[in-house]
Amino acid sequence: MLPFATKPASNTVFSRRRLLNQTVTGALGMLLAWGVAQAQSAYPQRPILMVVPQAAGGTNDIVGRLVSQKLSEVLGSPVAVENRPGAGGNIGTQFAAKAPKDGYTLLMTISSSQAINPALYKNPGFDPVKDFKPVALIGAVPNVLLAHPGFSGKSVQDLIAAAKSKPGQLQYASAGNGTLNHLLGEMLNSMAGIQLQHVPYKGVAPAMNDVLGGQLPFVFASLPASLSHIKAGKLKALAVSSPKRSPALPDVPALSETVPGYAGTLWIGLFSPSGVPAEVSAKLNDAMVKTLAAKDLRDKLEQQGVELAAPITPEQFASLLNDDIVRWGQIVKSSGASID
Repeated sequence: MLPFATKPASNTVFSRRRLLNQTVTGALGMLLAWGVAQAQSAYPQRPILMVVPQAAGGTNDIVGRLVSQKLSEVLGSPVAVENRPGAGGNIGTQFAAKAPKDGYTLLMTISSSQAINPALYKNPGFDPVKDFKPVALIGAVPNVLLAHPGFSGKSVQDLIAAAKSKPGQLQYASAGNGTLNHLLGEMLNSMAGIQLQHVPYKGVAPAMNDVLGGQLPFVFASLPASLSHIKAGKLKALAVSSPKRSPALPDVPALSETVPGYAGTLWIGLFSPSGVPAEVSAKLNDAMVKTLAAKDLRDKLEQQGVELAAPITPEQFASLLNDDIVRWGQIVKSSGASID
């Protein structure tokens, strides 16, 4: 009988061991899941990096630093701005796209980098839709059509009349081929039936400097970058590129008042890399809603010429991005601009 008695005993021991292993494995799995949930619910637990893919001192950098200060207060964790300029914003954008998908690296960017570069560069190194998740739209910054004081005209009508009397002879400066201020000039040429000659520079600063110095008569520049020159009388503001007048320059007409349908603003928004956990994304969205509702921040942004956006969902922001990719892609194609 002993062989028959020994076999059941062995099966019992094996079953107990298997049950113990299953219990331990299940408990470890539950503990791991609980730990992940706790880590996500406690987000953020360390400083957050906000990548700005433009140089320090520019419009996006100014906005990024103002927003990061308030976002730090709301989240209770430091949010540090890091400038990674180059290739029209592609270098910093590539860096953010390849960052860990944990919510500790964010991208504060502008529409020209996110919506124009994919059409302008043959290989920008990122996909604006697949590689990123919209967090919050902050606002729009109009460009200003500026003229050197030596230009005798005072309006867009005067510029158009001068351009038609001298086809291809009047020049305008830009920050480079395919940049927003280049494309705004091309759009004006097309819609007004004129031939302003484009002169590209390596950045908006040297372009502005040559117009300030009188080497060229016109330039499109962002409102924050040009406001001090306008107020000092160093440059004439002929029109703003937004569909309506800017509260920061209420006496300056919109280009659409002379050229119906003309509109070209630079929006600024916050993104995270795709793949960030839903719980972290929800916290970021909620934190940005609270951040952008703060009156002190809103006042500072408006003083910089930023037209704050009405609150929209990340899904609505994604739709705006898709629309802009199509619209600016068509303008880039018609302009013939391309960068390898």
